[in-house]
Amino acid sequence: MATKFTANAGPATTELPGTLPGPLVEPAADLSAEEVERYSRHLIIPEIGAIGQRRLKNARVLVIGAGGLGSPALLYLAAAGVGTLGIIDDDTVELSNLQRQVIHGVGDVGRPKIESARDAVAALNPLVDVRLHNVRLDASNALELFAGYDLILDGADNFATRYLVNDAAAILGKPYVWGSIFRFDGQVSVFWEQYGPTYRDLYPEAPPAGSVPSCGEGGVFGMLCAAVGSLMVTEAVKLITGVGRSMLGRVALFDALGGTWREIKVSRDPEAERITELTDYDAFCGIAPAAEAGPEHTVTPTQLATMLAARHAGLKEFHLVDVREGGEYEIVRIDGSVLIPQGRILAGDAWQELPQDVDIVFHCKAGTRSAAVLAAARSAGYKRVSHLDGGILAWVRDVEPGKPVY
Repeated sequence: MATKFTANAGPATTELPGTLPGPLVEPAADLSAEEVERYSRHLIIPEIGAIGQRRLKNARVLVIGAGGLGSPALLYLAAAGVGTLGIIDDDTVELSNLQRQVIHGVGDVGRPKIESARDAVAALNPLVDVRLHNVRLDASNALELFAGYDLILDGADNFATRYLVNDAAAILGKPYVWGSIFRFDGQVSVFWEQYGPTYRDLYPEAPPAGSVPSCGEGGVFGMLCAAVGSLMVTEAVKLITGVGRSMLGRVALFDALGGTWREIKVSRDPEAERITELTDYDAFCGIAPAAEAGPEHTVTPTQLATMLAARHAGLKEFHLVDVREGGEYEIVRIDGSVLIPQGRILAGDAWQELPQDVDIVFHCKAGTRSAAVLAAARSAGYKRVSHLDGGILAWVRDVEPGKPVY
């Protein structure tokens, strides 16, 4: 990580990490009187001035995700005067989002996130042109979507999308700002294959599937989103206006618990081949959908309730294994379950805790993780295994509606 930075061959060379050829965007026409007043605190900064503000006005920035990182990023990009903002997200607002996704409010629960985000941006700065992309980003649409923008901000919460963003940006020769958060830790960097390292130089291989919980599984300190998201926007504005030294070739690491920032250097692999095509990112990250479990390996909530009653009466013996994370288990659980997180099972560390001569029912939040564990167990030779269809969300809905969901 800390080896000397070497820029990729391109139309310009760099001597220090973060040294770039100049402003990313040409300036727009003169600012209106309203814009001069609105952006006056930028205009009086010598490094930004009217030319820099006109570059921001002419910039087209695509933000991936209107969630934890997308929320502060979109608001600060709009406040800064970025002329065109694109938003990619296919999710809807949930009550659990509001702990950190500050662009949404209680009245937005159930609405598409992109619509809620658009309204918040319009309320803050109606001069911004907001373009909505209500799609799931994948290899079939990434190149076309990215082509219409100067810069991408990646706030995705999964590895498959991060590698996809990296490769699509590299193919199109575009820079992008990357941010990542988990619990109390955040990371920010800039990647641009034409002038330096890419995400693949930082993470050449994806971690084993299930080894790193998502924020929805492991949690995230809400305020961390603001710190990381605002730094992402700082890097975006610097790229657009050409001021300062970018994070290209460096990764900023924030420890919210310790209240500290530090950085590491990352260099381009001199032997790495240029990225020329997209691939199957789910397969690359080891998260290709598992084969669908048949009826003999699927248990409904009402069937599980009957099984638990029979076990309580001493008429049946089986193990109910919760494969979620400990924090999820503390929020809500099915009485009589035992916690063995998915990561431990998929890593092979927990098989000794799972006997093969007893029926086992796996469950998670919604059924996705338990299906993956079920597939792994069957591949490991387990015959008497099944999983709860719909997970604990279905259990609460059908059996114990008084319990909380998250």
